[in-house]
Amino acid sequence: MEGRYCALTPLDPKAHAEGLFNAFAKDAENIDWAYLPYGPFESLSALTNWLEEVANQNDPFFFTVMDRQEGPVGVASYLRISPANGSIEVGHIHFSPQLQRTPAATESMYLMMKQAFALGYRRYEWKCNALNKRSRRAALRLGLSYEGIFRQATVAKGRNRDTAWYAAIDSEWPELQTAFEAWLDPANFDASGKQKVSLSDLTAPVLVSTG
Repeated sequence: MEGRYCALTPLDPKAHAEGLFNAFAKDAENIDWAYLPYGPFESLSALTNWLEEVANQNDPFFFTVMDRQEGPVGVASYLRISPANGSIEVGHIHFSPQLQRTPAATESMYLMMKQAFALGYRRYEWKCNALNKRSRRAALRLGLSYEGIFRQATVAKGRNRDTAWYAAIDSEWPELQTAFEAWLDPANFDASGKQKVSLSDLTAPVLVSTG
């Protein structure tokens, strides 16, 4: 999946592990691993072992986010892939600090959503720990409507996880695609890189519920 700011390529541990390890190491306090059921990985070999394990799976199916300038800067996956029901989820998202809050980060999520709907899926899901306020804000910003809380859904790292559900459906995609493309347009950024119109403002009219 090719974009202006980034590309998503199937995860290749041999090619991507070192770049990802160096990028993830910029999160010195390991804050970004808090709500994931795995990590942090304290050594390159530990991360490589995990990457090799997940790279051999078809569900979840992992991609590496490749910044045009920096190389490997994050991972994301499709999971709970159900062609019969036309449903697919995006998850296992782990963006390094240098990818977070950049056009490349938003574009990577746009490319994954665009690909899913282009393949004929009719429901695109996002789930996260209900305590993860950053992930919940991100879902709404990306145009995924809040659908509720599954209480005591799982246990992760020995702690209870209530799961917040978000989704976009195929009838909403044309308007969401227009919003993404307007936001990602270079004309939406001034000379210092500051956005002129926020993506949240562009996607808000599509949201059915914000919780």
